Amino acid sequence: MTALPISEATSAADAVATVERWVEAEVPPSWRTAAAQGAAALRAVRGPADYERWYPAFAASGLVVPTWARDYGGLGVDNEVADAIEGVLRPLRLSRLNPLGLNNAAAALFSHGTEEQRLRFLPPIVRNEEKWCQLFSEPGAGSDLASLATRAVRVGPGEDSDWVVSGQKVWTTWADEADFAILLARTDPEAPKHRGITYFLLDMHQPGVEVRPLRQITGEAEFNEVFIDDARIPDAHRVGAVNDGWRVSASTLSSERQMVSGSGSGGMGRLGGSGADRLIALARETGRWDDPVVRSKVMRLWAQERVRGWTNARVRAALSSGQSPGAASSIGKVHQATLNQQIQDLMVDLLGTEAIAWQATDDPDALPRDVKGMMRSLANATEGGTTDINKNILGERVLGLPKEPDPWKGKPWKDIPRS
Repeated sequence: MTALPISEATSAADAVATVERWVEAEVPPSWRTAAAQGAAALRAVRGPADYERWYPAFAASGLVVPTWARDYGGLGVDNEVADAIEGVLRPLRLSRLNPLGLNNAAAALFSHGTEEQRLRFLPPIVRNEEKWCQLFSEPGAGSDLASLATRAVRVGPGEDSDWVVSGQKVWTTWADEADFAILLARTDPEAPKHRGITYFLLDMHQPGVEVRPLRQITGEAEFNEVFIDDARIPDAHRVGAVNDGWRVSASTLSSERQMVSGSGSGGMGRLGGSGADRLIALARETGRWDDPVVRSKVMRLWAQERVRGWTNARVRAALSSGQSPGAASSIGKVHQATLNQQIQDLMVDLLGTEAIAWQATDDPDALPRDVKGMMRSLANATEGGTTDINKNILGERVLGLPKEPDPWKGKPWKDIPRS
């Protein structure tokens, strides 16, 4: 298969017509019909395994990331054409697989990677052939990520050198499925904590990398802890300059905040539960839509979800044009954390007794979907940078408030107390 005949010279109208023909030829009719009926109907005819088997057709078309250059797996179109394309695809609910590759890893590669690195890693990311995770947080370095202790020591001469890495990472989403990881490691303990970190791309299948699952309240093991013992990384898989990893990570962290900020973000789709449209449907199913108080609660959340989607659209436009999303990604993340939890709480309230009693089973998929969504949403205030840390970012960078006092600022990392 080859990418669709859409380029930067193609008008939005012509692109839409081409994509509509592709949908007619490549997307199974049962999926199209079910997608129009809602997520539940679509899940009944399109399981995860079915979607993964079909996905190569989506990736080959260039429609997964239409603004990316063709050499990287996209179509090279501008934002206007990409938005028109997405208008055709959105009703079909064609989710992008490998989101940590498409968002987190790609952001750093575009901003700081070499052309050789982009050509090596971006096309397999688009095709979902190499899945990615993010090895940033550590047991003693979560909100204060710059205090991380995982070490990388350079061995060998010049460009032929390797880095030997040892340490522990935690709360790593999908590490058990990943082929590669973006990794922050300390390369100069004598430097202040923000200046002695380097950004790497780690092969997860090599000796010295052990992944252990962390069981969640929902029964799943989406998160993992990762133990690294003398794993090796070629210097060619270093992104950015040595000891400049904190600056490189800024592009990843901004993209991550945008990814987990929910509606319209094009993110991982595991924020917890369905959106406000499901609230409307559930209120009608349970007979509570006639209650004006319930209607008011539902529509208030529906309106906030639209605002969140518009904020995320601005961030996407900035990213697509090569700009940094800046503080806007933190705005979306903070808004999402509270809003999604409010949506899921109201979902459970509308369910009534069905939300507190169900048939006991060891199968996490047997948990009522809306209850599972509420439980998963408890993580929203932590993932993608805690809400409190993102509020600090907004206070300092948007409101101009002074930074919090730091008595250890500028001191060598090795001299700073750590938990």
